[in-house]
Amino acid sequence: MAAGENSVAGLGSLGLSEVVAAAQALSLPADLYGNDPNIEMIWAMKAYQHAEVYFNLISSVDPKLLRLTKVDDLIYTEFKANFGDMKIDVVDPEELKSEQAKEKWRPFCMQFDGVVEDFNYGTLLRLDCTRDYTEENTIFATRIQFYAIEIARNRDGYNSQIFNLGKPAAKETSG
Repeated sequence: MAAGENSVAGLGSLGLSEVVAAAQALSLPADLYGNDPNIEMIWAMKAYQHAEVYFNLISSVDPKLLRLTKVDDLIYTEFKANFGDMKIDVVDPEELKSEQAKEKWRPFCMQFDGVVEDFNYGTLLRLDCTRDYTEENTIFATRIQFYAIEIARNRDGYNSQIFNLGKPAAKETSG
């Protein structure tokens, strides 16, 4: 089952007014909510939609040409300076989620507060950049972690394989 399929089904059960109300609620401070399952479902749905759009984008446009933010150069430079030894083609979840990793990521992420919109929103990240978003190949990360890793994957050529798979095969010419 693809990541977010349950969310898609759950969102379909909401009426238009409920979806609009939930979307408006997302603009309110998070501390006003406990663990409201409707809000969690909307956030999961937004993360899934973001992932779907991004994958379609790298499938149809050469990733080396993409700009994901206005500050891609800064994100890339800071990521390489702080995480230059991190393996990005296949990300080890411990590189994002262990206590040691969180201590290293926290200052990196916080430097983009006010610089990158929604820098700390939850976003889906593919672990193996040669594969699509699936339950086994997806981890929840912050938006700035997603940008940092995906900008590096794009610039360093790791996402080119996805783009090349989407290109039509060259036609043979008979001579």
